[in-house]
Parts: sequence; C-alpha cells; structure tokens
Amino acid sequence: MVAHRRGASTLGCLFTLLILVAVAYFGFNAGEVYLRSYRFRDAMENQVKFAKYASDDDIRKRLRSLADSLGLPEDAGRVRIRRSANRITVSSEYTENIELPGFIKTVSFAPSFSAGL
Repeated sequence: MVAHRRGASTLGCLFTLLILVAVAYFGFNAGEVYLRSYRFRDAMENQVKFAKYASDDDIRKRLRSLADSLGLPEDAGRVRIRRSANRITVSSEYTENIELPGFIKTVSFAPSFSAGL
C-alpha cells in the first residue's frame, strides 16, 4: 500500500532555502563594501606609520592608487593629509551604495588615521 504525502514539509524547506540564499547574496554585497573600507583604512594606517620616510604627494599617490584598485569611488582617492611638527593625520570621505531587496542603501565612510612622527 502506498502512503500519500502532502509535500508541505518539502515546500517549507525550499522556502527556507530560498530565504537563506537571498540573505547570503545581499549579505555578501554589503560585506564586500565594508571589507574594501577596512582595507583602505588599513592602508592609511600603514602609510601613517612610515610617514616620516615619505612625502605627502607619495602618500596621496599610493592611497589614490589603492582606492582605484579596490574599486572605491573617486571621492575615496581625495586624501587629506595634515602634518604638524610631531603629528600626521590622513583622512578621506566617500559614500558607497549597497543594493538590498527593493531599495539601495547609501553608506558614508570617513576613514582616518592619526599618529605621532
């Protein structure tokens, strides 16, 4: 004798799987934006650590090149450098868009790093 099954549990499993895939897809997009920001800020920190051996123009060129290679917006490459007798600050400001279901979220980043010379 063959037992008849409704199949509701299979449909529930597929729906849950669909939700998980959607969350992973959009989470990956958001995570990529934040990872690029982290890498850019890390590069700023490294440039500040060795700032006494490099000119402001060299630091700007390196950070602008990195911003371009990371795929950051052009605004990220507009790096501001302030030096005093014993301190240096490197900063930038830019925005990125994150695509979410039904809308686009704009996120502002302002990476900055400061240290003594």
